[in-house]
Amino acid sequence: MTKIGIFGTSGFAREVGDIALPLGFEPIYVARDQLDADCLNSDEDVVLEREIHHLGAAGFAIGIGDNLVRRRVAEKYSSQLRFVNLIHPSANFGSGQIRAIDGKVGVTVCSGVRLTNNIKVGNFTIFNLNTNVGHDSIIEDFVNISPGANISGNTHIETGCFIGTGATINQGDPNQKMRIGCDTMIGSGSVVVKPCESGATYVGIPAKRIK
Repeated sequence: MTKIGIFGTSGFAREVGDIALPLGFEPIYVARDQLDADCLNSDEDVVLEREIHHLGAAGFAIGIGDNLVRRRVAEKYSSQLRFVNLIHPSANFGSGQIRAIDGKVGVTVCSGVRLTNNIKVGNFTIFNLNTNVGHDSIIEDFVNISPGANISGNTHIETGCFIGTGATINQGDPNQKMRIGCDTMIGSGSVVVKPCESGATYVGIPAKRIK
C-alpha cells in the first residue's frame, strides 16, 4: 500500500486517514512534536514533522481543521512536498465537477458530500461529512465547511471562512452571489439570508453579526 503523510494527530486527522484507506493509501500521521504524537493510538503510524523528508510518501494531506494552522502548514511545505486531494468514494458530483477539483491541491472531501455543478473550488478546502454545495458557487482557498452544512447555489465563500455544523447559506443570484467575506465564521445551525462582512462572526436564524 502506498504511503501518504497526513499532517495532524487529532480526530479530524484520523478521519482524513479513513478517506485515504479506501483510496489505496496507508496513512502515516505527521506530528509537530512528541506531545502531539502521543495523542494517537499505539497502533497508528506516526512520524515527527522533522522526519517527513525521510518518509518516502507518495503525497501529503493536511488533517487539520483550523484554517490558520492549515494555511501555515501549506505555506511552509508547498514548495517542498506534493499535496494531493483526498475524495471519499461515497462523495457525489455533478457534471464536470471532479475535473474542477483535479486542478487544485490539498482538497479534502469527506463521505456523503454532494457538489452539484459549475462550482469553483479553492486549494486546501475541507468539505466535511454530508455537506452539500449548490450550482455556480465559489469556494475559495482554506475554507472549512463543517458536517451537514448546506450551501445553496450562487454563493461565494471567500478565503479562510469557517461554516459551522448544520449551517445553511441561502441562495444567491447569478448577478450577485450570496457572499461570505474572507475569514468569517458562521455559527453552527445558523441560516444566512444576507451577505456577510469579512473577519466577522455570525450566528442565529436568521444569522446576525455578533463580532
